[in-house]
Amino acid sequence: MPREPTFENALAFAADLIRIPGLPGAEGAVAERVRDEMRALGLEDVRVDDVGNVIGVARGTGNGPTVLLNCHLDVVAEGDHAEWEVPPFSGQIRDGYLHGRGAMDIKGPLAVQTYATAAMMGRAAGDVVVAHTVLEEQGGLGMKILLESGGLDPAWVVIGEATHGDVCIGHRGRAEVEVLVRGVAGHASEPSRAANPLDLLGHVLAGVRDLEVGQPSDPVLGRGTAIATMVEVVPESRNVIPDRALVTVDWRVLPDDTPLRLLTRLRSALDARIKDLPEGLSYEVRIASVSQRTYTGFERSREMFSPGFLMDPEHPAIQAAARAVGRRDAPEQPARIRPWRFATDGGWSCGVHGIPTVGFAPGEEHYAHTNRERIEVEELRWALERYPLLVDALQRSRAG
Repeated sequence: MPREPTFENALAFAADLIRIPGLPGAEGAVAERVRDEMRALGLEDVRVDDVGNVIGVARGTGNGPTVLLNCHLDVVAEGDHAEWEVPPFSGQIRDGYLHGRGAMDIKGPLAVQTYATAAMMGRAAGDVVVAHTVLEEQGGLGMKILLESGGLDPAWVVIGEATHGDVCIGHRGRAEVEVLVRGVAGHASEPSRAANPLDLLGHVLAGVRDLEVGQPSDPVLGRGTAIATMVEVVPESRNVIPDRALVTVDWRVLPDDTPLRLLTRLRSALDARIKDLPEGLSYEVRIASVSQRTYTGFERSREMFSPGFLMDPEHPAIQAAARAVGRRDAPEQPARIRPWRFATDGGWSCGVHGIPTVGFAPGEEHYAHTNRERIEVEELRWALERYPLLVDALQRSRAG
């Protein structure tokens, strides 16, 4: 007999997941546990794809549109265990909260989505697909490949990142941009024989500050931000003039931004500060790139650019979803409609592939990535009850 999709079982599943570490690229044990739970619940077509994403299906009763529910399998590092009030991999329930790394980002919501999907088997108007993806914490390679593969064609995507019960309709994207200054290395005792790339560092940082001041703004998402976060030199030695200095810029971008537009704007800001290049020095701007490897051995090099997205808050389906979810403290009122302040895999589903996407999940965002991470047990229960209503509203809208 399939496992009953009760809240008590969902809570136990969430606690089990917290006890399994799963950094980006090392989610294998978490994926295995999720796959086994999907099978125990009776979901169909349960599989792990080449990248390591775990997917299951609840068949609907008719020809309603498919809705894809998505959380991610990875979590950030837990840091010093001594700094945690509750051990990070304990999965303890204390004072009405489930505690530990991943409790609200994102194993608690993942358990809710998985169990809500099982509860909708044979009841939803159309198929409900649940797919939990890898490497979200490092730019979302799992979701990117899942949607590029062409095996799924959902009418809606629901992202399970924490919303504290609100309906989220978008967020800014993120770009990791680099300014590489090249010079000529030399011994620190003979600076006249070198060209020090650090001589341009002040101009580069001033140009980034200029860029920040001129960031565009959106009435819903707010303004973009650009801030220098790191300076690296090569070779790295205290008595050597380096031949390269690399400045990293964390850039939170609006949905219509593209890598080409970003680089053009940064070059203009730097050109305004660097009128004449000293002999032997040059610089370039580029989107950072990284080679990523999943726990299954899949490898892919990609630019560190994750797009943003924004749904129309007045869209009839968004309004219907908000009414269906309601508010935990005022059930007769529609859920608040707002954006996230952080990036999610919705940038891939909506920002790149154009699939209408919303966010709904329990959890308070300010606990994410902290050593106080927790999620309220009764909020988990409430979210599990609301998910079928949310999916029903989206499937009946047929307005994707």
